[in-house]
Amino acid sequence: MILTVTMNVALDRSLRVPNFQIGHRHRASEAFAQAGGKGVNVARALKHLDLPVVATGLAGGRTGTRVVEELTAEGILNDFVRISEESRTSTMVVDETGGTSTEVFERGPRVEAEELSMLLEKIAYLARGADLVVFAGSLPRGVDDGFYGEAIRECNRRRVRAVLDSEGQALRLGVEAEPWLVSPNQREAEALVGQEFHDDDDFLMALDAIHELGARNVLIGHDAGAYLLDRAERRARRFSAAIPHVESVTQATGAGDAMLAGYLAACIAEGSSDVALRRAVAVGAAATLALGGGQFDRREAQRLEHAVAVAELEHAVQDG
Repeated sequence: MILTVTMNVALDRSLRVPNFQIGHRHRASEAFAQAGGKGVNVARALKHLDLPVVATGLAGGRTGTRVVEELTAEGILNDFVRISEESRTSTMVVDETGGTSTEVFERGPRVEAEELSMLLEKIAYLARGADLVVFAGSLPRGVDDGFYGEAIRECNRRRVRAVLDSEGQALRLGVEAEPWLVSPNQREAEALVGQEFHDDDDFLMALDAIHELGARNVLIGHDAGAYLLDRAERRARRFSAAIPHVESVTQATGAGDAMLAGYLAACIAEGSSDVALRRAVAVGAAATLALGGGQFDRREAQRLEHAVAVAELEHAVQDG
């Protein structure tokens, strides 16, 4: 079982608006809402891949109630801590005519210390039956940047593998807690190592730098694929994966969450590093063809898998 933790859940509203223009009045051709937040998106993608998953985190107010109801309706097991302030709503406007998508995120709730304490207790309880715990997304107001690091260290003490996908100082402090896997996108990884990436050498540098900060394994997603540092039995191997351009619906919004789910699913199935990376990139690409975070057509992902090119960038080296 995989446990996902979403600190800043949202009700994600998506609107299809042809020929969207700033400052003009529009009528949406389609609208829908679903439970959101990075951890929730990962849980949804894992559910599509037939993996047992439980989603937890913080949910507040009517919006939080709606999030829980939406997850339950999707058949995603969940157990959230209820908080006093209202969970956020996010809105995405998709203009397929112009090939653009515009996102607006609300600020989100402030979390009290006792609410956070209740969540830590719940994570500890649910993690007893988990093979992996995925911490994904931003931290809400009132939560210290070191929260993920504290939670990851507790997972390590319990010998449960922890996965981290976040940004900024929360990501940096979380990496230092030595999670099993860190999965930033290119922008988040650039901020973490302090420079932009332009070629394979830059990504290789970033893989090694993030590994040296504390991450055992590193998966960096970007628009055309991903890079992976996989460390097994003290041997580090580095891979790149690329996929031909896909005419996306959502400009890769939520693709990283689906990619991470695809990678975890392949790892649990005991696939090799290159197989896991190929599957991850294919699932992420399939997610850009669907509206809504964590949504994708599994048959499309299987079709795209054949188009993913994976290469090992270095010979295996002995670490440590």
